Amino acid sequence: MPRFMFIIKSNHDAEGGAMPPQEALEAMTAYNSSLSAAGILLAGEGLHPTKEGARVTFTDDVDARPPTVTKGPFTSDPVHTLVAGFWLVRCKDLDEALSWVKKCPLKLEGAQIEVRRIHEAEDFGHEFTPELRAEEERIRKEVEGRK
Repeated sequence: MPRFMFIIKSNHDAEGGAMPPQEALEAMTAYNSSLSAAGILLAGEGLHPTKEGARVTFTDDVDARPPTVTKGPFTSDPVHTLVAGFWLVRCKDLDEALSWVKKCPLKLEGAQIEVRRIHEAEDFGHEFTPELRAEEERIRKEVEGRK
């Protein structure tokens, strides 16, 4: 079954570091519980504001021009382009994923959640050789063992 990422877009409150009220936390916990009970939740987290983060920008020649680091906050970016949190879920298709997103108790005018399908190994075709697939599988198992 395909995996999807629900990307919660930020807002001025989240970027300012404001924590949601108890009622919002209770509603979100109930939503997370419903995702888990349905067996589709793989992960989900909220993110600190960009003032506590950084952005790394790469070039096409990292040997000659190494990546540059820009520390947050990213005030020149429109706030709705920033990410405030995410869920990783496993759903049969985009329609099922959308049906779950629409149940999210995000009660903010203009709030947005972007839904994106995650690439699976078979999406990469023949360029993703058996050796690369085996190494990717080894890495996944290693990561799972840390949980």
